[in-house]
Amino acid sequence: MLQIPLIEDLTKGPIPPGSNIIVEFDPASQWYNASLTIAAGWARAGGTVSYGVHVQPPDKVRAQLSRLGLETEELERNDRLRIWDWYTATLGQKSKEKLAKNSLKIADVSIEHAKESMRGPPIPDYLRIWDTNSHFARFNEEKVWIEYELTRVIPTGHLRQSTGIGGIIRGVHSDWVYKQLEAAYDGVVDFRLDSEGEEIINRMRIRSMRNVAFDSRWHDLKLTNNFEVTIEK
Repeated sequence: MLQIPLIEDLTKGPIPPGSNIIVEFDPASQWYNASLTIAAGWARAGGTVSYGVHVQPPDKVRAQLSRLGLETEELERNDRLRIWDWYTATLGQKSKEKLAKNSLKIADVSIEHAKESMRGPPIPDYLRIWDTNSHFARFNEEKVWIEYELTRVIPTGHLRQSTGIGGIIRGVHSDWVYKQLEAAYDGVVDFRLDSEGEEIINRMRIRSMRNVAFDSRWHDLKLTNNFEVTIEK
């Protein structure tokens, strides 16, 4: 069983395949770098990663994964790294990427998801990451977006035994959205910024996790020269 870097550093046992984890993060926190750290660690251990990028061009993700030691071209050629371009659609343009979503309307995305992701054999070595799902709120009503999460995204993990990690920005949605997702996901992880004097401190914690014991304390994060995120010991 592959380990989820950063997150399983704070658990007292392995997170079962098929688990879905929601990450609630401050916009300026280290979540984006942490998500790439997790993706790189999973791929280095021999797993397959699907990374859905909403907030920056896919080539920037490739560049960062390369700094983290991945041979991105080879991994993509061997279908062990799948970078999905959701970003270009937010600009109202058509993507030139091989893997892309050209609409963020749930009516379109939901049908594609059911055909592409919910069918097939178990894939326990497969990790699905979305840097943020908050962008769906720009193009859909909250109820429609959350229905997609509850009936498509989360069941995919259970059906295919793949692990899913999705980000959501703290403080920009209704309280109803956060409560629905926190109740439905198997784990809730927080990334936040704190001020101590003139210093900004990045921290993370596991707020809840089903089926595994965990350390719920806040932990300081450290950013290395290649933008890898690690936990301060």
